[in-house]
Formats: sequence, structure tokens, C-alpha cells
Amino acid sequence: MPRIENDIKLDFKDVLLRPKRSTLKSRIAANMDTVGTFDMALVLSKFTLFTAIHKHYSVDDWKEFATKNPECVQSVAVSTGTSEGDFDRLGEILAAVPQLQYICVDVANGYSEHFVHFVKDVRQKYPTHTIMAGNVVTGEMVEELILAGADIIKVGIGPGSVCTTRKKTGVGYPQLSAVIECADAAHGLGGHIISDGGCTCPGDVSKAFESGGEVIEKNGKKYKLFYGMSSDTAMKRHAGGVAEYRASEGKTVEVVYKGPVDVTIRDVLGGVRSTCTYVGAGKLKELSRRTTFIRVTQQLNTVFGNDN
Repeated sequence: MPRIENDIKLDFKDVLLRPKRSTLKSRIAANMDTVGTFDMALVLSKFTLFTAIHKHYSVDDWKEFATKNPECVQSVAVSTGTSEGDFDRLGEILAAVPQLQYICVDVANGYSEHFVHFVKDVRQKYPTHTIMAGNVVTGEMVEELILAGADIIKVGIGPGSVCTTRKKTGVGYPQLSAVIECADAAHGLGGHIISDGGCTCPGDVSKAFESGGEVIEKNGKKYKLFYGMSSDTAMKRHAGGVAEYRASEGKTVEVVYKGPVDVTIRDVLGGVRSTCTYVGAGKLKELSRRTTFIRVTQQLNTVFGNDN
């Protein structure tokens, strides 16, 4: 008989932050991580933000990017899958762009022996690089990956707005609880985590693009195609189609084009800075120590709609 856990697990929508007395002013530097393209990295780097570059760029693409934008190379990570070909390609990219210091080992499901062994192999070959690995959602897997050589663990299975993993497989974990539990496990071993997915405001960064992707127009409005990396669209684009043994675990949606991503970044950073002032955090790393979550049944007053 399947075991049922009765402990309450929380998502971002289930809580609010309790404010605390603060002597801080509103202008406090903030930082964040996101996933994107070279074009996105160029914009984010202006704000001292980091980008994990997707894994479908060629070695020549990386050479061109690094040659034209040497100032951005320290603000990006090269992503890789876990096949033998991926390992070889990672080596080619790092040889071509030796300034790269960050590696992101990226799979949808980090719960496999093969994945752990791959992380060990990457650490053995690149002992001085910073390695991010994921995705997982439980403390014991975070510990195993850190002991295998990862520095930072990506946390999140199924929380993304265009991810259908939870619907297709029944697998997942409420993102806020996953972050809290995984952070505790990581910090105990001197590691760190990245919360990957589940954010819906102040605007998903992925929903505002300056360039790249496809723009379509309907009834005088511009839209961007936004899709999960396990969707039919992504697999047809990068793998020639959906393999017979796989199911699509993502969807493709049309998102109203919001214009340059700078606007969304400023909105996100402004929100984070304001959060710091409400809870009395002078730095981002102080947030977790100063935070008290309050369980709620409703976060927002929606009497005039919930569009913004």
C-alpha cells in the first residue's frame, strides 16, 4: 500500500512574509539567477545578474559570444546533459572558452545513479570549476549530489508555468517546502541551492524577452512562443521529434510580448529590494535568517481583477 505523508507542504502561493522592524533604506543591492540565451545574458549582465545558458549552442556559438562579449563570460554558466556526447561537448566548449568558470549539469530528473556518477566525472575533470546540478526536490538527494562534487543544487520538479511533469507523471513537490528542506541539507555540507521554477510574480523573467525566440502577431498584439524544454516544441526543435519511449512533459503557450526584458528585471529587483526593507535584511543572504512565513488562504485582493 502506498505511503501517504500527512505533513503539510507549502508552495509560494500558500504564504506571505511577516514584516519586521527595520532601519534600512530601500536602495539595497540584489542579485538573482535565471536561465536564458546569449541575448538574455547580455541584458542581465548589465544588472550584475547571472545566466545559465541553455545547452543547445554549438562550440562555434560559444567562441563567437566570448570573443564579442568577454565581459559577460564570468556571468554565465555552460549547461550540459549527461550523455557521453554531452561530456565531450562540454570539454570542447571549456577548451574553446577557458574563461568559463561555471558548469550547469541539467536534467529534468536528478534521481538516477547515472546522474550522480556524471557529476562525479565532471568534478574529477574540472576540480576548480563551480558545478551546479539538478533538478531534485529532497534533502537526501541534495546531500548525495554535494558529496559527489556539486557546489550548487537546482531545486524544483514540475513547478514551472509551462511544465506538465506533475500532470503527466504525478511526480513533484511543493516548491517552497522543497527550497526550505533542500537549503537546510545543502548548507549543512557547505553547499548552496537555486530555486528553479514556481515564481509567478513580479512577472516571470521568462515571459519578457528582448530578443530571441519567435514573435507572432494576432489582432494587433504581439506574442512570444513560450514552451517547456520537455515539450513537443522543444524536442522537435532540438532532437528532431519526440522519442517513442518519451511523453511530452511541457506545453507551448503564447504570452503577450511585454517589450524589453530590462523593464521586468527592474521590477523583479525592485521587489526584492523592497522585501529586504520590510524584513530588515541588509543583504540577500540575510533573508532566510530574518524571514517568518505566515500561512494564508488568500494573498491578494482581487476585487478589481488580478491582471497585474
